[in-house]
Amino acid sequence: MQLNNRTYQIQGVDVLEIADQFGLPLYVYDADKIIEKIGLLRSSFAGVNLKIKYAAKALTNISILKLMRQQGVEMDSVSVNEARMGMMAGFEPGQIMFTPSGVSFEEIREAVSLGLQLNVDSLPLLEWVGQTYGTQVPISIRINPHISEGGNIKISTGHADSKFGISILQRDQIRAVVEQYQIPVAGLHIHTGSDFKNAGAFLKGAEVLFDLASDYPNLSFIDFGSGFKVAYKEGDHITDVEELGHQVSAAFQNFCKNYGRDLELWFEPGKFLVSESGHLLVKTNIVKENPTRTFVAVDSGLNHLIRPMMYDAYHDIKNISNPSIPGEDTAEKTYNVVGYICETDTFATDRALPEVKPGDVLSFENAGAYGFSMASNYNARFRPAEVLVYEGTPYLIRQRETFEDLVRGQVDLSIFNQQEILNA
Repeated sequence: MQLNNRTYQIQGVDVLEIADQFGLPLYVYDADKIIEKIGLLRSSFAGVNLKIKYAAKALTNISILKLMRQQGVEMDSVSVNEARMGMMAGFEPGQIMFTPSGVSFEEIREAVSLGLQLNVDSLPLLEWVGQTYGTQVPISIRINPHISEGGNIKISTGHADSKFGISILQRDQIRAVVEQYQIPVAGLHIHTGSDFKNAGAFLKGAEVLFDLASDYPNLSFIDFGSGFKVAYKEGDHITDVEELGHQVSAAFQNFCKNYGRDLELWFEPGKFLVSESGHLLVKTNIVKENPTRTFVAVDSGLNHLIRPMMYDAYHDIKNISNPSIPGEDTAEKTYNVVGYICETDTFATDRALPEVKPGDVLSFENAGAYGFSMASNYNARFRPAEVLVYEGTPYLIRQRETFEDLVRGQVDLSIFNQQEILNA
């Protein structure tokens, strides 16, 4: 989103016009930003046989999935329902990696019947796959490399105490099960978490997988998951994807030479592809001045964007109605920006913003990843509509919810209608 002629615009479209057209609160995504990130990833790994698998849990709207497919990106899913949405968007089952975490064997059976690429993350599941399918279903194996790097512990998945993956210390047990049932192993996978600032974590993980690969002579891919750090505010340290591509590609090419043939290198970016594309637009309901704080209360809350409360995540906030003009001395005030949920529901504390008045439209930036996809109906609130700006035109890609959506599926027990009201 850029400031042009004193208005914030996405692909030349005034953001306030988008707000007027579709109403608030509203998620807006910039397709150009997604395409830009895909291109950066491809150019950074130009020297290897790269396959990008979009981690759909970050933003699962079917129109976003169609955009990914149009750009030649495949898909990573963590549930069969995500995979079914991907198939609705046009993905072939074989283009979808299925990486479950502790799901039922019934869901695994359904994934296999659909033809998904199964990624096994526990020894009990590996044993079950061997007993159930024997040599019939090629799998990949998710390894926990015992690497503790990255950001918030809640999104760190490669450390020794994480629930994800099979511990590298259980290498011999993995091999024993694979050999017992002659399970075809097509790939090895790690995902150590998010917010890695440099290539170091990936190279450490690469050493683990490259060594483990000697146990499996028929691999077709190595999957490094993702974890690229994006900027949430000015000055944030981000992953240098070009440098990462240079270092990891060189290590991978050397591995392939030693392995005896070229394999595919897979990444599963989610946040990296969609985070910066997204903006959550909200309306200011009231400005409440207390003796110690001034609160800006908006028509949204943790039910729409839970990351600040769940992860202490920082999201830049722009006052679209009263923008800060570069080169001009814009008067700012300090606010706590809060939501309308009946909980401590804080988007930002002590945030300096151009003066905010009731009715002003604010934008929470970097809201494309784990925004709508983690939204809920808490406090019986509607989830927002979603809009995708593509080639200069905003398109509605999810309708705003209604009261009928809230009560759909509930069963009204008629027995209560027949009983008299009890006296206290």
